[in-house]
Amino acid sequence: MPSLLERVLRTGDKKTLKKLRNYADAINVLEDEFREMSDDDLRGEADKLKQRFADGETLDDLLPEAFAAVREASSRTLKLRQFDVQLMGGAALHLGNIAEMKTGEGKTLVAVAPAFLNALSGKGVHIVTTNDYLAEYQSELMGRVFRFLGMTCGCILSKQDPATRREQYNADVTYGTNNEFGFDYLRDNMAWSASELVQRGHNFAIVDEVDSILIDEARTPLIISGQASGDVNRWYTEFSKVVKKLEKDTDYEVDEKKRTVGVLEDGIEKVEDYLGIQNLYESANTPLIGFLNNAIKAKELFKKDKDYVVLNGEVMIVDEHTGRILAGRRYNEGMHQAIEAKEGVEIKAENQTLATVTLQNYFRLYEKLSGMTGTAETEAAEFMATYKLGVVPIPTNRPMVRADLSDLIYKNEIAKFDAVVKDIVERHESGQPVLVGTTSVEKSEYLSKQLAKAGIRHEVLNAKNHSREAAIVAQAGRKGAVTVATNMAGRGTDIMLGGNAEFNAIAELEKRGLSPVDSPEDYEDQWPAALDAARNAVESEHNEVRELGGLYVLGTERHESRRIDNQLRGRSGRQGDPGRSRFYLSLTDDLMRLFNSGAAERIMNSSTMPDDVALESKLVSKAIESAQGQVEGRNAEQRKNVLKYDDVLNRQREAIYGDRRRILEGGDLHEKVAFFLEDVVTAMVDEATAQGHGDDWDYDQLWTNLRTLYPISLTIDEVLDEAGGPSKVTRDFLHAEILSDAKLAYQTREETLGEQTMRELERRVVLSVIGRKWQEHLYEMDYLKEGIGLRAMAQRDPLVEYQREGFILFQAMMEAIREESIGFLFNLEVEVGAPAPTGLPGVTDGRGLVQTPTIKAAGLDAPEKPATLNFSAPNAQGEVETRVERNASAKAESNGTTRAEIRAAARRKKK
Repeated sequence: MPSLLERVLRTGDKKTLKKLRNYADAINVLEDEFREMSDDDLRGEADKLKQRFADGETLDDLLPEAFAAVREASSRTLKLRQFDVQLMGGAALHLGNIAEMKTGEGKTLVAVAPAFLNALSGKGVHIVTTNDYLAEYQSELMGRVFRFLGMTCGCILSKQDPATRREQYNADVTYGTNNEFGFDYLRDNMAWSASELVQRGHNFAIVDEVDSILIDEARTPLIISGQASGDVNRWYTEFSKVVKKLEKDTDYEVDEKKRTVGVLEDGIEKVEDYLGIQNLYESANTPLIGFLNNAIKAKELFKKDKDYVVLNGEVMIVDEHTGRILAGRRYNEGMHQAIEAKEGVEIKAENQTLATVTLQNYFRLYEKLSGMTGTAETEAAEFMATYKLGVVPIPTNRPMVRADLSDLIYKNEIAKFDAVVKDIVERHESGQPVLVGTTSVEKSEYLSKQLAKAGIRHEVLNAKNHSREAAIVAQAGRKGAVTVATNMAGRGTDIMLGGNAEFNAIAELEKRGLSPVDSPEDYEDQWPAALDAARNAVESEHNEVRELGGLYVLGTERHESRRIDNQLRGRSGRQGDPGRSRFYLSLTDDLMRLFNSGAAERIMNSSTMPDDVALESKLVSKAIESAQGQVEGRNAEQRKNVLKYDDVLNRQREAIYGDRRRILEGGDLHEKVAFFLEDVVTAMVDEATAQGHGDDWDYDQLWTNLRTLYPISLTIDEVLDEAGGPSKVTRDFLHAEILSDAKLAYQTREETLGEQTMRELERRVVLSVIGRKWQEHLYEMDYLKEGIGLRAMAQRDPLVEYQREGFILFQAMMEAIREESIGFLFNLEVEVGAPAPTGLPGVTDGRGLVQTPTIKAAGLDAPEKPATLNFSAPNAQGEVETRVERNASAKAESNGTTRAEIRAAARRKKK
C-alpha cells in the first residue's frame, strides 16, 4: 500500500502533466514558423532569446520559442524530430523535476531543449551521465544541435588536464559523469591558486539515469586520498595466515545478510596465541581487531570470480549489478588489502582522506536540479525527502504492448538453468532475439557454457569483455541474436529490433575514415545520408522481428531492487514494439536464501513436484516482494545514515571551502585577520585569568605564550604599574592593554612590508594554514567516525555523539587556524619580489586593480603532492571504485607504519 507521502505526490501528477501538455501545445503552434526559417535565422534565435532574458523575461516565458528552436535544429542536424512527449519531458526537467520516461523514449534528446533554455542565462548547464563513453558520445551527437544554434558544448573526461577541463566548463553546456563533476568540485577546493580552478559554479544539472546516480550510488562518498605512510604488508599478511587456522562457527560467526562477522572466545584465544599477546582487546591492540575482522570477511564474504577477479596479479572488483570489472576501484577501510593478502598478490598502501563529499550533498549545491530515468516512481518519496525533486511519469509516445509473463520458480538452480536453456533454444529456433539477464559473472559464464553445449551462438556481456559492450547491445535486437548480460542497467545503448541504425551509421562513417573529432564538418555533412541508409537497411529486418514477437527478455534471478528488474524488462517493448519478459527463479537464489529462507524452506519441503517442473505459488511471489522490500529498506536506511553523518561534515566543509574560494578569488582578508588577532589574544588572556584575581595570575607564563605569537613590546611591570599593582589588575584591563599592543605591532609589521605585500601575505598564509588544518581535521573526523558506533554500547546515540564531538573538533581546528595564521604573519621571514604577471587576482584599493607582489617565505609554497592520488567514488551498486593518478614529480616515502599503527603509537606515547 502506498504511503501517505506517495499518495500526495501522485495527486500532483495530473496537474503537472496538464501544465506540460500546455507547453507542448504552445511549442507545436510555433513549429511551422520555425520550420520556414533559414539556417542563419534559426541560429540567430539564441542571441534574440539571450537578449530577451537580459531585458527581464524569465526562462519560463522563453520556453516555447527555445524548445521550438531546438526541435527544428535537431530535425535539421540529426534528422530527429522531438515528439510531444519528449517536449513534455524536457519541460519537466526545466521545472526541476525527475522525468520518468520508459526505455527507448529518447531521453538523450529530451535533455537538449531544457539545457539550451537554461544556458541562455550564461551560467552554464551540466548534463550528468553514468560513464565516460556516454558523456563523450552524447556530447558529440547532441553537440551538433547546440553548435547549430550558436552555443558551445563541452565534455569532461577522466584523463583530461586542468586546462582542458576549464575550457570544457566554460562551454554553455557541459557533459560529464557524476564522479568527474564531483571530483572537480573537490579538486577546486584543494587548489593553491585561482589559475587551478576549473568549475565556474553550479547553476543547473540534468542527471541521466538519476535513480542510479542519486539513489544506488548515494551510499558511498566521493573521496580524494593520498598514500599514507606505512608498510601495510605485515599485519594484512599475518592475519590472512591467522584466519586460515580458524574455523567458521567454532572460532567466528558470519552473518551473510548483514555482511558482518564476529570473533568467538575460542577464536580470540587462538589469535592471541598466534600473535603472542595477552589480551587482544586491550587498548594498545585495538587496531589489530580491524585487521582480524577484515581477514575473516575476505575469507567468508568476498568470493573470487563473483565479487572480484584476479587479473595480472591485481584484485579487481566486479560490480554485481552491471557485471563490469571496475578497473582501479578499491574497497575502503583496509578491505581491499585483506583480499590482496588472501590471494597472495602485492598489497598496496592505505590512503589518507584529503577531500570528501557525498553525491547527495554535491548535487544539493546546484541552484536547480533535475533528472531522467525509466524507473523512479518506486523511489519518489526518497527523491522528494532528500533532493526536493518530484517524479513526473511522462506518457509513452506509443502504447506499451510488452507482455510481462508470470515468474517460473524451480526447486534448485540446476533445474532452473536447464529450463532457461530450453526456453532460449525454442526462441532462437524461431528467430526471436533473446536478451538474458544474470546477476554475476560466474552465472553468466555458466549459462554461456550450457548454451555452447546446446549449439546456440551467443554473445556474453560481462566484466571480462566489457570493451565490446556497445557493439553487442546495439545488435541484441537482430533476428536470432542471443545476448547474455550480467545486467543491462545503465548500458546506454538502445536495443532496436533489426539492429541499431544510429550505431550502424557511426560504424559506416568510421569505415570512411571520418571522425567527429578530427573531421567534424565532413562528419556532420555526411551524417544525415549515412543515417538514412542505415535506417533503410534495418527496416525490413525490424518488421520481420516484430512479426516474431519482438525482443524476449529472460531474467535468471530477481535482483535486490525492483527497479533493476524493471530496467531489465524495459529493454523490450520500446516505442510500441511488441516484446515479452519472464523471470526464472529458484528457491536457492541469493535473494530468497538470505532474506526469506524460512518461507523458501517451507515451500520446498511441502512440494512433491519433480525438480524440472516449475512451481507457481502466490506465497513465493509474496516472499520475493517481501525480500526485495527488505533490501530496498535496508539500502534506504544506509543512504539516510550516510547523509546524516555527512551533513555534519558538510556544514564544516561549506564554511572552509567558502573561505578558501574567497581567498583564491582575491578577497581582502584584512578585517578577518584583525578578528583572528583579537580572538587569539582574547583566548590567551582568558586562559591566564580563568581562576583567581590579579595577584594570583601567572603573568610570566602569559608573556611567554604571547612572545610565541608576536613581538610584544609591553613588559609585565609596565602593565602592573599602569593598573596600580597586581591586585588592581582586571581581566578587561589586561586584555585591552595587550590587544592594543598587538594591533600596534601588526600595524608596524604592515608598514615594514608595505600594504600590498601584507594583503598578499595574509592570503597566502591563511590559505596555507586552512589547507593543512583541514586535512588534519578530516583525519580526526575519520578516526572519530570509525569508533563512534561503540557509543551505542554505552546507551548513547552515535549520531548525536558524532555531531557533538565533531563540532568540538571543528572549533578546535578553527582556533588552531587563527592562532597559527597570526603566528606566521608576525614571524615569517618574507622576501618581496616584483609584481607577478599572472596568478591570484590583484588587490582592489578602491581606485582600481593593483598587481600583487610576489613573496617568498618558508611554508608558503604549494604543498608537495603525494606520489599518487586516489579518487574513490560510488559505482552503480553504491560501492567504492577507485582511480589512481600518479604524480611523477612527487617523492613517495614510507616510514613503515599504517594509519592504525600511527594511532596506536600516539596512544602509547600519551600513556
